[in-house]
Amino acid sequence: MFRIAGHTMGTPEYTVTEAIELFAKIGADGAEIVVQDNYRSGLPCDCDRETLQAVKDCAAKSGIKIVCLTPYNSRFNSLDEATRLEEIKGIEKVIDYCEFLGADRIRIYGGNLSTGENDLLAEKWAKLVESMKYLGGKAKAKGVTLVVENHFNTMTLTAQQSRDLMLDVDCEAVRILYDQANLTFTGGEDYMKAIELQSGLIGHMHVKDLVFHEGNTAFVASDVSHPDESERNVYTRIVGEGIIPWPEILQEVRKHGYEDWLSLEYERRWHPDDIPDASIGMKKSVEYLRGII
Repeated sequence: MFRIAGHTMGTPEYTVTEAIELFAKIGADGAEIVVQDNYRSGLPCDCDRETLQAVKDCAAKSGIKIVCLTPYNSRFNSLDEATRLEEIKGIEKVIDYCEFLGADRIRIYGGNLSTGENDLLAEKWAKLVESMKYLGGKAKAKGVTLVVENHFNTMTLTAQQSRDLMLDVDCEAVRILYDQANLTFTGGEDYMKAIELQSGLIGHMHVKDLVFHEGNTAFVASDVSHPDESERNVYTRIVGEGIIPWPEILQEVRKHGYEDWLSLEYERRWHPDDIPDASIGMKKSVEYLRGII
């Protein structure tokens, strides 16, 4: 059965506990929580037990399941070994946070690869596979799954690349985070092809919506987390008010065996001028999803 999670990317004006309370109020079932320093609606990278306990208690009181933690480490494919191992160390901490909070998945970037970067790709891919194999073993021991996102400026930009990584890593605790909106604005596969390619490998889904800028300009980004305002080729929208065909997508992923969490990656953190406060826009998104699932 599909269940809906709010994502704290969508709640930059709220603390984590305030966001959890909001998710309960607007009818969500769970929460995906950012792990990043200096973000009001996120857990710090070095998170103390007191903070984790407060979040855990708030979720229990609110009837919200903490589903996924979302750190921003990305250089798992670095050819500088010290850098790669430092990124791995960061994820090992998040695996422990998951165990404490009862979360069963971690959003992972498929390495870090700038637009146009094309040198030593085989070596970088090998390092990414090595990192995911190692972290997959660590995650599996704690009942956690690493979900690698279809995402720009990574080595899993497309559904095909995401599938290739899963086959090379070959670990049941490493799966794909399917994000059709990302595939759409970066020029990747349409939903039918993306779901077919990733069938049986999807471990999590992000749900968001968008419309293209007039002229449908090509996508570029200088950062792995989000494009600069000058680089954007789309505007973000409340789910159901853009061009992503969510009724058809959900019907298709269900046919291919995925009927699990749908996380509302409401991008107010990055694009606050596009969409209203989560109490309005995320609420409408929850209501829209309830209407189609």
